[in-house]
Formats: sequence, C-alpha cells, structure tokens
Amino acid sequence: MRYTRAFFPTLREDPAEAKKTPSHRLLLRAGYIRQVGAGIYEFLPLGLRVLRKVESIVREEMDRAGAQEVSLPALLPADLFKETGRWDLFGSTLFRLHDQKKNDYHLGPTHEEVITDLVRSVVKSYRQLPINLYQIQWKYRDEARPRAGLLRCREFLMKDAYSFDADEAGALKSYAAMREAYKAVFRRVGLDYRIVSADSGAMGGSTSAEFQILAETGEDAIVVCSNCDYAANVEAAVARRSETSASAPSGQRHKMVATPDKKTIEEVAAFLKVETRATVKAGAFMFGKGPGDAGALALTFVRGDRRVNEVALARELGANWVRMAEDHELEKAGVVAGYVGPFELPASVSVVLVDGEIAGAQDMVIGANKAGHHVTHASMVVALEKLGARGKACDIRAVGAGDLCASCGAALQEFKGIEGGHIFVLGTHYTKKMNVTFLDEKGTENLIVMGCYGIGVSRLVASAVEQRHDGDGIVWPMSIAPYHVIVTPLAADGPMMEAAEKLYHSLVAMGVEAILDDRDERPGVKFKDADLLGIPLRVTVGKKSLEQGKLELKARNAKDAELIELETAAEQIAARVKAAIAG
Repeated sequence: MRYTRAFFPTLREDPAEAKKTPSHRLLLRAGYIRQVGAGIYEFLPLGLRVLRKVESIVREEMDRAGAQEVSLPALLPADLFKETGRWDLFGSTLFRLHDQKKNDYHLGPTHEEVITDLVRSVVKSYRQLPINLYQIQWKYRDEARPRAGLLRCREFLMKDAYSFDADEAGALKSYAAMREAYKAVFRRVGLDYRIVSADSGAMGGSTSAEFQILAETGEDAIVVCSNCDYAANVEAAVARRSETSASAPSGQRHKMVATPDKKTIEEVAAFLKVETRATVKAGAFMFGKGPGDAGALALTFVRGDRRVNEVALARELGANWVRMAEDHELEKAGVVAGYVGPFELPASVSVVLVDGEIAGAQDMVIGANKAGHHVTHASMVVALEKLGARGKACDIRAVGAGDLCASCGAALQEFKGIEGGHIFVLGTHYTKKMNVTFLDEKGTENLIVMGCYGIGVSRLVASAVEQRHDGDGIVWPMSIAPYHVIVTPLAADGPMMEAAEKLYHSLVAMGVEAILDDRDERPGVKFKDADLLGIPLRVTVGKKSLEQGKLELKARNAKDAELIELETAAEQIAARVKAAIAG
C-alpha cells in the first residue's frame, strides 16, 4: 500500500469525545474507526484489517478444535426468546421491532435459542452427537450508557459457539477443548490475560470461566492468588473468612447509644472511636424473580469495611434482578434509613442475610432501627437467633485484595480486567425449556447437554490497544497489525525513493504486508504518523545509511534503531515478521 493512495484519516489532536480510554482515543485519532452514533462505529481500512486478522485467528482455532461454522440471522422472531423467558429478562437491552404485520422481532444480542432450535429440528439420535457449531457475527444490545469506544457499544462483532452433547461428561470434554482453543486465540493475539472463575448470569448454566484481559481501564475487577492458580471475577470470588471477624464476647451487653446525624460507617466509627471493621454495614435491596415483579425487600449485613456482592446476593435470593432500595421503600417497610439493624425489625421484613464472616461476631456496632441511634457491643449470634427463619448466614461480601485464598490461604491480589471471552457449561438450561431431546442407545429419550462459548472479536481489537500503547500511539503485536512494516524514505524522489521502492516490492513479493510512505513530507511527520498507526517495524531509508549500503530498522516497541545490510534487508525483515507472528 502506498501512503499517497491510502485512506488513513488521522487526527493531529485527541478527539474531544474520547479522552478517558486509550483505545477509544487512539483508534479514532489514528483513523481506524469512526463514530456514527452513540455506541455505533464504522471500521475504516486500517481498523477492518485488524478486525479481520483477529477474526481469522479465532476462526482458525475454532476449526482446529473441531467446531463447524454457520451463519445465523441477526433479525430474529420474538417467539424463541419468549419460549425461554428471555424476551422479558433482557428488558430494555433488547432492540425490539415489528414487521408490517405487527409481529414481534428483535436484533440478536446472543443466539442460544436460535442455535438450539436448529439442533432441535435436526438432531434425533445419539449418533448425531456431539456437535459444536459457531459463527462470527454482529450482535446488538441497547446499552444504556455505551462508552469506551469498542469496549462497550451497541453493535459489536462476536464469535459465539455452542456445543451439544449426550451427557455432562461429554459437555465437560467440549468445554475443555474450547478452553484450550481460547488460550491459543489469546496467545496469538498477543494479550496478557487471566482465566478466572465467573458467574453465569443471564446465560444460565453452572461451570463458567472468563478470559480477562489485564488493563488499568478495565471495567471488571478480578482477584488472583499470589501463590496458587486461583483466579476469579470478584462477582464469583470466594475467600477464607477472617479469623478476627468473630471476636470474643466483651462481657458487656448490647447498648443503644445516640449517634446524632451519623449515618455512614466512617462517621459512626469516628464518633464512637472504633475501627470500621468493628462495625456492621447494613444494606437494603429490592429483588424479584422477573422484570414485571413489584419486588420484595431484603436486608443485608456485612462487616463495616466490606461491601455486598450483588451477584452473590441475587444467587442467595434466587432473584433475577436486585437493586438498592429507595428511602421511601424503607419507610413503607418500617425501616429507618441510615440506622438499619437486625434488632426489633418489623414483620414486613421477611429476608435478612448476614454475611458468614460476621455471623459469629460478638462485639460489634450496628444500627438500632431508631433514628439517630446505634447499638454497641452487639452480638450477631443473638441477632440471628432472634431473627429465626427470617435470618440466614451466608457469604455475600465482595472479595478483594488482601483477603486470603480459599484454596491455599495466601493473599489475594486485585486487578482490573476487560472480559474478552466467556465459556459456559449450560447443562440443560435451554434444552429443557425448549424440549430438545435425543434417543440414546436403548431408545430412551434424554435432554441434550449444552455449552456456550463467546469471544468479543471487535472488543479484542480495543483490548490490544489498551495493553499496548505509549505516548506516541498504538503498539500493535505483529499478529494483528494492519501492516507489518512501513518503509520510510527521507526524500520523495532520487536514490532514497528508488531504494525504498525496491525494498517495498521485495517485501510484498515475500508476503510481508508493507506500507510505502511515499509522501512528500518532513521525516518528523512521517515518523510520528508511523508511531501513531502502531506499525510494528519501520524501515528508514536515509542518505547517510544508504551510502554505507545499510538501512535503519526500528521496532515500534524498541527505544533504538539498528542498521541492517541493504542487500539482505528484505530477507531479514521477512524472517523477523514470520518469527514474530509464530510467537
């Protein structure tokens, strides 16, 4: 590609709408993408080349793992989502529309129902199993706050695969094969990642793991053991309970004390001169089984320096949705906002969850259910006894840095991550709802066991930039860079351009993807553009080095350049490109 003929609409300044996230800022500024609307992007020539390379890697590894590619429609009738209940469960996230006959349709946010319906119509016998089908297709979700460019948008390219097996053992085997395929994908794309235990969420199922790409700008929090291989999203993380949380009885009975206008944990702890870990933090949540439910009230209690894990809370409540309760909802239930405690609770409160870490604590500070008052020397043991059937001790706290690994007891570390892939064993979550069965060897009808495996293809493009950039621009790994090499003559004509032309044609003939910067621009401009674009190798053809029969070769992520022989430059560069792609 000659630069003078290329459509590389770079910007000299950072776009105003993309100041926070490096990938959003740099992909726009370097002319890889262009925003059309909120959460909607065009891929320009450079961006599309990167996207297609990521897509190709994903496709190769899926094929190698034995999955077969299909193409499913993006426009879907509502009936299948209604069959499984997700027409309501997805709520406002679903793009809904009607045809001319007023029938309900939606744009596919994911394709479990559609692929299950396909298998339902074809597979009848165990001889047809196992099957693993995948597609690479655009998905649509009406994100309330699309942000961070390609990391959180309304239209995104995704690879979704679905396995169908005769039993749980077969499903776990399919899951293991996809796990290995994903590891190969993330390695080849050049990403630093962790495989973490995760919650299955709206997808359903049991066994679940995320491929989290480590990045300071990541929206997800993950914990990783400093000693063993335990890692989990904080939504699914567990840790050993602190030994200090169940303190010995102080010898004093609980006592109500005035704490005027002191509502937060920090205010109460400072006023009573105790550590925050000696207090109990109350939470009030509304929860329901479905989008149409009016909701019920649940109270939670965790140690003062902790917070509630809402995913764990929803799991304990068996709820499809959970949200913080409003003050007027607490008032209606007879609970005093800011001073909630487990004692003297009205009958209207039917569910109270006490975190297991403090279930045995004997000397705590907690709300008194009376405005302007707290209880000191409170026993959570006594509180649970008085609550009776309304109370339950369970692990609902959010795990974080410094907690102890449940597996080995070492300290956990916390990182920010971007979810690049998610793999599930769905079990019979969908096949039961959709009555997808097969006949086994004995002629007995059984439910098919499913797995689901997703990779955000367009998200990986942005994630690579989040991990690999500097003050000058993008630093692409060779495997997904739009071009491998940029050949930069310091003059647009004469011997330097002639040598650059010759090298460019030699590289292209060897299968190296190259740009010839044939613009009549100052060297500094050319160098800055090459760095902004993130091309892995830059070859500079200058007068002084050319007179010595050499060229200057600089890797994008290297501080200094090196001199290589002009006569063998093409072979050396081609070999380096090949080695970098091979990893």
